[in-house]
Amino acid sequence: MSGKKTLILGATPDPSRYAYLAANKLSRYGHEIVNVGQKKGEVAGVAIEQPEAVHDDIDTITLYVGSRNLPPLYDYILATNPKRIIFNPGTENSELQKLANERGIETLYACTLVMLSTGQY
Repeated sequence: MSGKKTLILGATPDPSRYAYLAANKLSRYGHEIVNVGQKKGEVAGVAIEQPEAVHDDIDTITLYVGSRNLPPLYDYILATNPKRIIFNPGTENSELQKLANERGIETLYACTLVMLSTGQY
């Protein structure tokens, strides 16, 4: 299985958070990760960076930022131009979904952890 380079938006070093679990599980499943968030630290051996540098080789952005906190990140997300965006539970955002779809970016309302566990990632 070739890995899908995945940007985890809302990455956190807090082991009780789903973003933390997803980063570790993605790594275990052979996917290269980019951790982006406000918190300092690292997850799965990868430092957490601020949403500033735009990565141009991202397959998937998996969202762990609440819906109401997403608007200031739209430009960053869209500039990254991933193949798809996964809206994990609690991140559903029809405005961002529409903007992404207009640019040909696939959007899914799904759970990254479940997708990995069931082989749908």
